[in-house]
Amino acid sequence: MRTTISTIALTALLVELAVAAPTYSGHTDRIPYTAKDDYYISLGPRPYYIIQNMTDGPLKQKLESCENGPFGITTWSIGHRGGGTLMIPEESVESTMAGARMGAGILECDTALTSDLGLVCRHSICDLHTTTDILLRPELAAKCHTPFSPANATHAATALCCTTDITKDEFMSLCSKMDGSNSSATTPAAYQHGVPFFRTELYDTCAQPMSLDSYIDLVDSLPGYRNFTPELKTPPSQVPMPFKGYTQAQYARDFMQTFINHGIDPSRVWPQSFTPADVYLWLNEYPAFGKQAVFLDEDGDDPANWTTAVNRLPALKASGVNIISPPINYLLAVAADNKTIVPSDYAITAKNAGLDIIAWSFERSGPLTRVKADDDYYYTSIADAVHYDGQLYEVLDIMGRDIGIKGMFADWSATVTYYANCMDLKGPGNN
Repeated sequence: MRTTISTIALTALLVELAVAAPTYSGHTDRIPYTAKDDYYISLGPRPYYIIQNMTDGPLKQKLESCENGPFGITTWSIGHRGGGTLMIPEESVESTMAGARMGAGILECDTALTSDLGLVCRHSICDLHTTTDILLRPELAAKCHTPFSPANATHAATALCCTTDITKDEFMSLCSKMDGSNSSATTPAAYQHGVPFFRTELYDTCAQPMSLDSYIDLVDSLPGYRNFTPELKTPPSQVPMPFKGYTQAQYARDFMQTFINHGIDPSRVWPQSFTPADVYLWLNEYPAFGKQAVFLDEDGDDPANWTTAVNRLPALKASGVNIISPPINYLLAVAADNKTIVPSDYAITAKNAGLDIIAWSFERSGPLTRVKADDDYYYTSIADAVHYDGQLYEVLDIMGRDIGIKGMFADWSATVTYYANCMDLKGPGNN
């Protein structure tokens, strides 16, 4: 039943996306052409909606000039949690296939650990209660780190279920769902809802989860020679390492060895981690992979650490790190007029240090009309200067051409694919 339902949902999405879809026409970054001639890159209406919403000017005119393509697969467009996450459950087969259909040349699997030391795709080790139907499976819900507790007059509904609570096979039996929960729920069934208003439950029909092995096989099988960006998830406090004697270092080795076992060329892999020790282990023990290792940086979230985070960038480059990956808000600032968006001191310092930059995450937020009122994380540094959705491409253009980032993670890959094709931007590894 899973396959039938998921296939129907994905087919419906692809029909929606295939609006005047041009024939696949090659890669903007010259990666080897292996796609079938009848494989379509389908961008759907969203890029055109954003362009229509833009203020008239040279950037809008340039983007309008590309409205009929041709559009190709580009590694500048990176499928965040698969690339279809705005509408399809994250880290699933369906999201990955949607991101691929929208032209993402690199596709992500956040890699978590199970109780039997299996490696699976899940954005957080302890998010199963909001991203899967585990609470509807009594035999698995009983294993959760914190069982479901219904809301009452004084407390919100709670639960905490981790990949380490169950085996790899048990994980693979789950249905992935849109990330969300209902804090007012009094039953596990009611707790399944609560998706942010700007996403949808239209395709929330038992999406298929992935293991690291099945993700590699899927991405390797997709037309267009797609590449990989797996992230090794840092275990939270609820899962102290070593876990059953299993160390963080062995976790990082097994993660990399999986790609070796599948015969994947290191040039196709951009491994990520927020933990510096993981990156340095890959640099030292797997140098062919390590040279493309991506250090995910969120150390500047605390304003007290901002200057330190900026000043250490040259030292990271000197230590062997080649790629830094911060959130969008680290790279952008507002000029003295409180209206003009400009590159931040972080972006300038990183470029001057010789670091390549891959940013995250585009299309993760709701309408730009609400980002200031909602204190949206990704726009905190420029909230005073963004007011309407047409500015999405203005923001992307500052990062793409003014700063020169090498790629952008996106929850809806079509938006970034359109821009990268129109501007002929080269993805990571294509200098």
